[in-house]
Amino acid sequence: MTNEELRVSKIERGTVIDHIPGGQALNVLAILGIDGREGDVVSIGMNVPSDRLGRKDVVKVEDRELSQSEVDVLSLVAPEASINIIKSFDVVEKHRVERPERVSGVLQCSNHNCITTEGEPVDSEFEVLEDGIRCVYCDTIIRDDITAHILA
Repeated sequence: MTNEELRVSKIERGTVIDHIPGGQALNVLAILGIDGREGDVVSIGMNVPSDRLGRKDVVKVEDRELSQSEVDVLSLVAPEASINIIKSFDVVEKHRVERPERVSGVLQCSNHNCITTEGEPVDSEFEVLEDGIRCVYCDTIIRDDITAHILA
């Protein structure tokens, strides 16, 4: 990308999440627990032209690096995403997200009778499938809108 194409200014320190499917940036913010009330400095580019995806979203979060659990859930919503760690305005680390085999404690099962939703001290755990996620306790499969099941 040339400087003439730069739509959002560079950040000095933080994380840039690139190659998010177009229209998914707000879901990425939900995964990160960013709602605008905490004062996080965030830049968003939505539906930006992309050779690889046709259109993509980009999220820049200043002064923050993502936890592994955030990256794991992000990979379910944006499997082609790349994570760039920025220090002193330069990319010091870059990697693509990888879908984990399981995610624990970050999503809520949609089955109201599941042990994880009954007030028991049990963290949710999901097996990651090709087309969704499966609760390891009750076998409920969630295929669409995984972001609706993110634990706040």
